[in-house]
Amino acid sequence: MISDIVNAISGVFAFLTTPVSWVIVQFHKVFGAVFGPDTGWAWGLSIVSLVVLIRICLIPLFVKQIKATRNMQLLQPQMKAIQERYKTDKQRQSEEMMKLYKETGTNPLSSCLPILVQSPFFFALYHTLSGIADNKKIGVIDQSLLDSAQKAHIFGAPLAAKFTDSASEVAKMGASLTDVRVVTAIMIILMSASQFYTQRQLMTKNVDLTVKTPFMQQQKMLMYVFPLIFLFMGINFPVGVLVYWLTTNVWTMGQQMTVISRNPTPGSKAQAKMLEVLQKHVVTHSSTRTKRERNIVKGIVAKGRDRNEQERKFINGLSKAGLAAQADGTVVKSSAATEVLDEDGMPAGTPKRQQPKRQSKSQRQTGVTAPGAKPEPSSPAKPSLEKKDEPEDAAPQAKQGGSTPATGANGRSKAKSGQRKGQQRSKSSSKK
Repeated sequence: MISDIVNAISGVFAFLTTPVSWVIVQFHKVFGAVFGPDTGWAWGLSIVSLVVLIRICLIPLFVKQIKATRNMQLLQPQMKAIQERYKTDKQRQSEEMMKLYKETGTNPLSSCLPILVQSPFFFALYHTLSGIADNKKIGVIDQSLLDSAQKAHIFGAPLAAKFTDSASEVAKMGASLTDVRVVTAIMIILMSASQFYTQRQLMTKNVDLTVKTPFMQQQKMLMYVFPLIFLFMGINFPVGVLVYWLTTNVWTMGQQMTVISRNPTPGSKAQAKMLEVLQKHVVTHSSTRTKRERNIVKGIVAKGRDRNEQERKFINGLSKAGLAAQADGTVVKSSAATEVLDEDGMPAGTPKRQQPKRQSKSQRQTGVTAPGAKPEPSSPAKPSLEKKDEPEDAAPQAKQGGSTPATGANGRSKAKSGQRKGQQRSKSSSKK
């Protein structure tokens, strides 16, 4: 079933058979002069060289893939908010998603471009090797090259042999079924394992762990799904196609390792590792010695308070060593270490501003200061509006202006606490 589907798709891309076979023949001439024209090394290395040539041409698309994948990771919180907001209106949800992609310049299909562009060459190679297995001239491969390719064996397995071939079909190619099964099984396992490791490397090292999004769950699922797909489809691939796909996976794995180590996702484990190594190098030499180092430092300084935890640790590490990072990416020695920033981007040890505790009503009336609250500045005592009962015989005494304990030498009456200054109006004794 799978073999029939692959054959049908290969027929669609049969127009690429001629250029693909021509490239293989040119490389075969070079390696055939070294290892012999009928050897598996000559034909196998020709297929490997075809992969390398295609992947070099796809490097610009690979860069776009990395940027698109990173942008998709950064947009996940906003995408999730749109889904929650318009979960009952799918059309509006799609419109808002497309608007978000347009505003941020993100193309979701960019992450699939290398695979989509490479697939036609993969199926064209499959079509070419199938023609060799059926003893058919195909592309620029004439009868002499066809005979040479059929004699070529990789560790005892012919280039056109498959895991599902019968003993009689393998015998026609001059090989044993055991050799074919062992070689193809090992190559299929290596192909699936390399695919799994490549995806796992992306998930564990180059993902911002501070953001939990559905995109991460999707990537984790693909980490297990893709290797299983290659495992079941690999038994229908010829040995030459397995060489092609295994080489592709190894190339992707190495290319991704290079990108992760040199340009990791902000907030990921890979960035923490890169900044740790960079910090040791800068502290050792007391300067940034390459353009790449200056660009990294320049980008971190430009972020200011928007730095993540790893970037703050990097700046603080330079500060403790008596170095100061400059806006142009250079590092200069400082007579005094610069301020170490805390997680909020403020100088470490800066006391946080606290609001004074609110006083109760009784404390405000009595003037008692609450613990931790700043005492209020002294102010003139406010006159009490409450009327106090006074004895009736006190009124004539006040009118006479005689000397009282509250009267000074100059004849002026001192204001008591809680009373108005000046003449007091006596309280009427008559009660109704």
